[in-house]
Amino acid sequence: MKLAIISHTEHYKQTDGTIVGWGPTVSEINHLAQDFEEIYHIAFLHPGTPPPSSLPYTSKNIKFVALMPVGGKGIGAKLKIIRNIPTILNTVRKILKQVDFFQLRTPTGIGVFLIPYLTLFSNKKGWYKYAGNWNQENPPLGYALQRWMLKNQKRKVTINGRWPKQPQQCLTFENPCLTADEREEGLHITQRKSFEPPHTFCFVGRLEDAKGVQRIIEAFGALTNLEKIKTIHFIGDGEKMDLYKKQCDSFGLPAVFHGFLERKKVFKVYKKSQFILLPSDSEGFPKVIAEAMNYGCIPIVSDVSSIGQYVSDDNGFLLNPINESRLKEILLLALSESQTDLKKKASDCYLVASKFTFSAYGEKIKLKIIDSLTNAL
Repeated sequence: MKLAIISHTEHYKQTDGTIVGWGPTVSEINHLAQDFEEIYHIAFLHPGTPPPSSLPYTSKNIKFVALMPVGGKGIGAKLKIIRNIPTILNTVRKILKQVDFFQLRTPTGIGVFLIPYLTLFSNKKGWYKYAGNWNQENPPLGYALQRWMLKNQKRKVTINGRWPKQPQQCLTFENPCLTADEREEGLHITQRKSFEPPHTFCFVGRLEDAKGVQRIIEAFGALTNLEKIKTIHFIGDGEKMDLYKKQCDSFGLPAVFHGFLERKKVFKVYKKSQFILLPSDSEGFPKVIAEAMNYGCIPIVSDVSSIGQYVSDDNGFLLNPINESRLKEILLLALSESQTDLKKKASDCYLVASKFTFSAYGEKIKLKIIDSLTNAL
């Protein structure tokens, strides 16, 4: 069996010619490679130096097919997408002729025209992956349009969470991010982790207000018991990083800004942290939550999309309403809980993370997607 994956994943060429891409997506494809004869990944190749979060493909049966990068904000960026539609469609059409199945990863700028193209003009067997917030009330126009189109076509769609009136073709899938070795390592870390203050917190993601970084800084800045806080790690990058650093300094917060880190270094931060912070405005189900939970990090996260279906009072703290005042209340509550109660939450976190393994994902792909598509041939 041969598979084509179409995405907006950022790829770069290293000085030795090796192609690397955004780590979480590349890791997922690396693990899917064992189930397919060949995988063609159609995605964007960007100029410049790859960020540390990038990873290479580990299987020779994965073929990268480069697209010129398009997308972004502003009229110019939108016009660039329109100008490149014929080239993108031609590349997709060519690769589809060489494979048995396709997966289109959405929402993405190119999804606006690829979903109708695949729905109306291609009979190739395949499925869609919607990685955003499936239940978002007021999504951006492009996201809303793609979600509407996916609800009104017949191919299967993998989504985050379970929802009332979920269309029959929409299947609940967890985003994979953990290997068997990482599960074993996580068990040992969780069992040995101390929850005696001072505590260590971490944030992993884009450094921007929408991800809750400003909210985090203001909530910690309003606390009077900073002696219970050892370190607040910020992993990621963004245009406001320097401003965030200055704000942390003005509040006297023990914050460390790492920028982008490679996967192993991110996991080192999880291992020494008691809490992961993600008080963002909107999410699907970020892989960083499951990764951190695997290492006994208790989530302090927004109650949006499917997050509340995995995080509860038993294993974390849900932010609702999503504002600085509520986050401060949750931080005070977390800092006041006993070591015994926090240890119990961490143990439950580890158990929940079992749903997010690559092996579980691969098995669901085979049973719920590939087998049904093969039987339909």
